[in-house]
Amino acid sequence: MKRKAFIEKTAKTLCELCAVVAIFAVCAITIYMFMKGAPALKKVGVFDLLFKTIWKPTASEPSYGIGFIILASVVGTTTAIFLGVPIGLLAAVYISEMAGKTTGNIVRTAIELLAAIPSVIYGLIGMMVLNPIMFRFEQIIFEDDSSHQFTGGANMLSAIIVLTIMILPTVISVSTSSLKAVPDTLRAASLALGATKEQTIFKAVIPAAKSGILTGVVLGTGRALGEAMAITMVAGGAVNIPLPFNSVRTLTTQIVSEMGYAQGTHRQVLFTVGLVLYIFIMIVNYALLRARKAGIDDVD
Repeated sequence: MKRKAFIEKTAKTLCELCAVVAIFAVCAITIYMFMKGAPALKKVGVFDLLFKTIWKPTASEPSYGIGFIILASVVGTTTAIFLGVPIGLLAAVYISEMAGKTTGNIVRTAIELLAAIPSVIYGLIGMMVLNPIMFRFEQIIFEDDSSHQFTGGANMLSAIIVLTIMILPTVISVSTSSLKAVPDTLRAASLALGATKEQTIFKAVIPAAKSGILTGVVLGTGRALGEAMAITMVAGGAVNIPLPFNSVRTLTTQIVSEMGYAQGTHRQVLFTVGLVLYIFIMIVNYALLRARKAGIDDVD
């Protein structure tokens, strides 16, 4: 008994220690980002930094407007989520509810392998395969438009497609686990009441798994917001209004592109860009977690 009590006490202490370390890490990152990012807000000005759209940090009269950069991140992430979540959810429904055991295992393994591919590989494939395709579309659409600046296919649309593909494994894996966790008694009760299999899936099983599905959306959103390497390779890297065939730059690619040579105020502003990204991720995660909690309360 003493040995068992010692083991339980040790395990409890280790779990508490890990929880404290996790909380400390979040607090330390938050404090560090505010310490590094706040000075540029005072020096440049909140309005000039966040809402102006001209980015010329090395000019004789430097300008540090990141309005288009923020907008590109918002548009790219939001569009990727709106495209990726329905596709991922339907794929999860197929794996957990419709596919046979063998087929389901094959598809699940393929998705797990898709999740293991490094982001630079997505960027490389996007640059070599997707960008030329987008460039052909661009040439057809803007054939008679002399004012259009051709991007070679490295544009907002390419970035959205790559982000959509990259979030699919996360959304599918988490949604599949959530759907499989729904008790079979719920399915049986729905079928017994005369519902078809499709009605049971979409009106009983998916609402019951709403909490887990939203968790997948949260993780997918974090992946989309935090991606840098692949987007750097396919989006073009110019500070523009985020239209489909414009070359764009996001918050993450902004930091990656210029941190290596930035000095002085320029470097401080890049830390502020990181702070904006950090706050943005926190707001999105909080909103989605609130929606997840509301879903749990509705189920209860």
